[in-house]
Amino acid sequence: MRHFISASFISFLFFSTPSFAADPASPAVPANSDAPLRESGNIFDEVRFGVLTSADNSEVNEEDGQFITGVFFFDPWGHREAQGFDRLLRPRIHVGGTVATEDEANQVYAGLSWTADLNDRFFLELGFGGTVHDGDLGANDGGDGPKLGCRTLFHEYVAAGLNVTERWSVIAQIEHSSHANLCDGPNNGLSRAGVMVGYKF
Repeated sequence: MRHFISASFISFLFFSTPSFAADPASPAVPANSDAPLRESGNIFDEVRFGVLTSADNSEVNEEDGQFITGVFFFDPWGHREAQGFDRLLRPRIHVGGTVATEDEANQVYAGLSWTADLNDRFFLELGFGGTVHDGDLGANDGGDGPKLGCRTLFHEYVAAGLNVTERWSVIAQIEHSSHANLCDGPNNGLSRAGVMVGYKF
């Protein structure tokens, strides 16, 4: 299952890059155009890629290596067009995953994201949803990574970002996955933090 999750996520990333996400029949938007930032025909609202590392170095939770992560955002409820407090009432949908560089847990996840703009350049973000992983469930699994108890977990993150340009942003993020003691078995959880780069379509 570990190789299946890794291969599926890598394939998804490849076919979801900007060149695949845009409708090839859609005309390009000139640089000096007054058209909205988001071009028609794009499936995604935003894409982010980055690298995370373990944020919990306690004996039972420490993970080796780094985690290559990518997440795609959809905006079915018009978050980008909304103004003021109304933007918080219109979360975006996120779908993403993480591939470990060492023999640690890989993840695929999905959920909702709420973004609050502090000004034109800085923003805060909160995400909540669920994840499926291929890590160790208990002591009998034989690995030395966190023991996660069950295959599906809650997944949440908090982030702070800087809009470098209208399209590009840099984001510092910390995320956590666990089952909140709602299933049998250990609940060490996964805690990871790192930096991501975002591109708005």
